[in-house]
Amino acid sequence: MREPYEILVKPIVSEKSMVQMGENKYSFVVAKDANKIEIKYAVEKMFDVTVVGVNTRTIPGKIKRQGRYEGKRPDLKKAIVTLKDGDQIKVFEGLS
Repeated sequence: MREPYEILVKPIVSEKSMVQMGENKYSFVVAKDANKIEIKYAVEKMFDVTVVGVNTRTIPGKIKRQGRYEGKRPDLKKAIVTLKDGDQIKVFEGLS
């Protein structure tokens, strides 16, 4: 198993993720090669909570242009983690 900080890249803070926090669901950008078991382990170790479920999705990078040059943003892997009732991640408390 890798270290938790290698798996969880950063939290996702958006309007949709704030609404999902009311349902005990938290969103993170994770390493592209991380699987659901590793993501569950990382969240439980870093935040001392119980994870009930993990949903993942790979988001393809967008094509961007700068004048006549074209490039591509990197692909991201997003994980939505569902926690047990009563558990919260303290980092997100002041954001909602």
